[in-house]
Amino acid sequence: MLGKLTEQFEAASATYAETHGMIRDPDWFLLKLQEEMGELTQAWNRTTGRGRKKGRSDEDLSRDLADETADLLGHVLLFARTNRLDLASAIERKWLFRLEEG
Repeated sequence: MLGKLTEQFEAASATYAETHGMIRDPDWFLLKLQEEMGELTQAWNRTTGRGRKKGRSDEDLSRDLADETADLLGHVLLFARTNRLDLASAIERKWLFRLEEG
């Protein structure tokens, strides 16, 4: 499950980086996690009234929150892939369940 999803994020990320002339070195993957967490935090603050809405509707804010969460998920998977981390095993150790394949 994670493997296929990771490969889909990898293909999209590699294409984006190539299109925009970015070099995805090991630091880039960690820095992107930090950047995306900041964007998710900003979306959360706006959604919960802790930040300015900047003319965004509640529907827009909800979509922004989902979009930033998706970005963070993608970059977590890319970070794990780049660092050869076995997330499935880590999930089993830390969360005490096994991922279903399918």
